[in-house]
Amino acid sequence: MKEAMFYSRVEDGKIHCELCRFRCLIGNGERGHCKVRENRGGVLYSLVYGTLCAEHVDPIEKKPLFHVMPGSTSYSIATVGCNFRCHHCQNASISQPPPNSFNQRAEVSPREIVNRSKESLCRSISYTYTEPTVFFEFAYDTARLARAAGLHNIFVSNGYISKAALTAIAPYLNAANIDLKGFSQVFYRDIAHAKLSEVLDSILEYRKLGVWLEITTLFIPGHNDTDQDMQGIATFIMNNLGPDTPWHVSQFHPTYRLTDRPPTPLSTLRRAREIGFATGLNYVYEGNAPGEDGENTFCPSCRALLIKRRGFTIVSNTIKKGMCPDCGTTIPGIGM
Repeated sequence: MKEAMFYSRVEDGKIHCELCRFRCLIGNGERGHCKVRENRGGVLYSLVYGTLCAEHVDPIEKKPLFHVMPGSTSYSIATVGCNFRCHHCQNASISQPPPNSFNQRAEVSPREIVNRSKESLCRSISYTYTEPTVFFEFAYDTARLARAAGLHNIFVSNGYISKAALTAIAPYLNAANIDLKGFSQVFYRDIAHAKLSEVLDSILEYRKLGVWLEITTLFIPGHNDTDQDMQGIATFIMNNLGPDTPWHVSQFHPTYRLTDRPPTPLSTLRRAREIGFATGLNYVYEGNAPGEDGENTFCPSCRALLIKRRGFTIVSNTIKKGMCPDCGTTIPGIGM
């Protein structure tokens, strides 16, 4: 255990957790919405500090981040727990674990993670698989050491972190992929048990703090795949984040508590991509659909093929010093 950051004591021994946007009021002996932060005698503790449930070397494209050091690998870690309750979570076995399932895990230190990352020749550390906000203390300590060691730090997140917590880690955070799950409050309430407005506010805060952003939307047939949903997200990105912010439109596969819906047709991804381009976005990518033309990066000016992908593999990359070799247009991102 480790004493948590971002909380305040209130009446009757209760604690206000100020880490995420649920702002849980936690009684003595109780846990917050994430189930991994507990009030013990007026002190809030993280129950998962250093107790990893996943640790892998991944292609950066798997995050997905297509404009951050293409072709590099990222040391990817997670603890159990999440502050969302998504019905379609592909990692439900670790994001929604049974109580105390993390007690048997051996602890690893932030320094060990940084050393393992460098030994694996990774250029970044990704806090991913579950929700990095709920293991914030470990991510924060690791990120500071990683930055000093010349590594980049990446959040793959649902976008529900509090402003205070994000402001604290932003100086060490290079990039984030935020899952903008839909564009209606009804969808967020029924499928993720959260609020759309809080996610949108968080995304704007990431941009304000200078973190490179890529947005992902998983389109679920009959839930969030109307033209209105797609147009809403594309317009939000265009108007608030700018045309160079990549949008990943991804294919849903039935899982967890949402097995009554079919996989997303490829035609839906193509429609979302078309809407994104028509709205003015320069980079819209199809996800979970290997072999599709929508995985590739094209120059927004001359339409030259710059990065050809198949799944998480870079087949070819012709970008030179961050620019299109044909027309000289700058291709935005980190290490392009």
